[in-house]
Amino acid sequence: MTLTLFPIRLFFAAFMMLLAWPFAFIASMGCDEQEFEKPLSWWRKIVDILLKAIMRMMWLAGGFHWINVKGRRALPAEAAILTVAPHSSYFDAIPVTMTFASIVMKAESKDIPVWGTLIKYIRPVFVSRSDQDSRRKTVEEIKRRAQSGKWPQIMIFPEGTCTNRSCLITFKPGAFIPGVPVQPVVLRYPNKLDTITWTWQGPGALEILWLTLCQFHNSVEIEFLPVYIPSEEERKNPVLYANNVRRVMAEALGVPVTDYTFEDCQLALAEGQLRLPSDTCLLEFAKLVRSLGLKPETLEDDLDKYATRAMKMKKEKADLKEFSEYLEFPVSHTLESMFALFDENEDGIIDVREFVIALSVVCKPSKTLETIQLAFQLYQSENCTITEDDLAHILKTAMGVSQINVTHLFRAVDEEEKGKITYDDFYRFAELQPHFAEDYLYPDQMVAESGLETSSLSAPNGICTDFSPENAEDKNKPLQKKWN
Repeated sequence: MTLTLFPIRLFFAAFMMLLAWPFAFIASMGCDEQEFEKPLSWWRKIVDILLKAIMRMMWLAGGFHWINVKGRRALPAEAAILTVAPHSSYFDAIPVTMTFASIVMKAESKDIPVWGTLIKYIRPVFVSRSDQDSRRKTVEEIKRRAQSGKWPQIMIFPEGTCTNRSCLITFKPGAFIPGVPVQPVVLRYPNKLDTITWTWQGPGALEILWLTLCQFHNSVEIEFLPVYIPSEEERKNPVLYANNVRRVMAEALGVPVTDYTFEDCQLALAEGQLRLPSDTCLLEFAKLVRSLGLKPETLEDDLDKYATRAMKMKKEKADLKEFSEYLEFPVSHTLESMFALFDENEDGIIDVREFVIALSVVCKPSKTLETIQLAFQLYQSENCTITEDDLAHILKTAMGVSQINVTHLFRAVDEEEKGKITYDDFYRFAELQPHFAEDYLYPDQMVAESGLETSSLSAPNGICTDFSPENAEDKNKPLQKKWN
């Protein structure tokens, strides 16, 4: 198929995209924002039909001979937003080209030759990476369009990343903040051989394209579910709204849901010197950080602020009220759960330095040495040294476990047998021994978990091996305290 079917299909698919370009270019010329809010003129309606036909021929050339559509697409007046899941591939663009609904895209996409013109034609909401306030502006634009009643429907993939469709991960709230009715849309690819899935730990984009075009036939099902009208409580709480819509979509797909997000898996599988063990408590901590309201875009600034405050406290411990004042957040169930993670002895006090270290790992999962350097600053004595017990506290917190033996590691770093080490000592050792965690901390466990790199272990929640909250053994366990 690589020598016969693949080049023919690739040629025709590229030809159809090039054929669509002049129509999209002409239709987009001279259009301002007010023009988009008006009903389509007769000639633009003709262009719309032509472009949809050309795009359908492009997918036909790619082997998608039949596109099975179930249900009825709601009118814009019924549902201004279409929420599509699961998101697993760039082939999920099929419903976009069928509906020409607006989507949320990176601003850089409009500069891509040919493709950028087609993107601009569907009037997307552009997100700029260079704008620090881009996330807020994007949500405001989605809200403005959804509530205006004049713009085309907006199609949003609320998972925010690609998975392998074995579950639905946490929905981002952007599509649900406007509080307007949404129409859930579910995608299925019922093929015997899965060449569609494009995840961040799987085959690359070109390999997926090659494998898919080499298949004689590719199937896709698009099901429009009934419009979901939010309750008053859901309008006020976008997270609740998102979770309830996700539950409806999961039931239609017959798959479970997981409260983990893409960011959780980046944390779990980060390529730093400290690979997190499967029983880490940091994933629970990361979820609590998000629930508390700490924003990803300001997390590094928050980390600096909390680290400075912890150093001023001079190793003093804090109770729940003092922890609340330290974080500048009111006492809540989320804050109490976070406090409980660090209160292993259940004596009502915690060491806020451990919170800072855990936050540093969540903020910079791949930058192990930066976290350890910060931890040294928090724990070091006046002569800039720490003891073996201090190192044990630091690494237990950094890996989110209750017990860890650092004796061999400490002795290896403490070559002069002083009973104390500096960060410079540790840094020199880490430069010479970049895999010190595997060699000195948990070699037996790392042998088992090294299967992550070769994908020899299954991924029950669709994206993260051994981190599924659906795990039968852990499902009924109470919140565990992993530190101290």
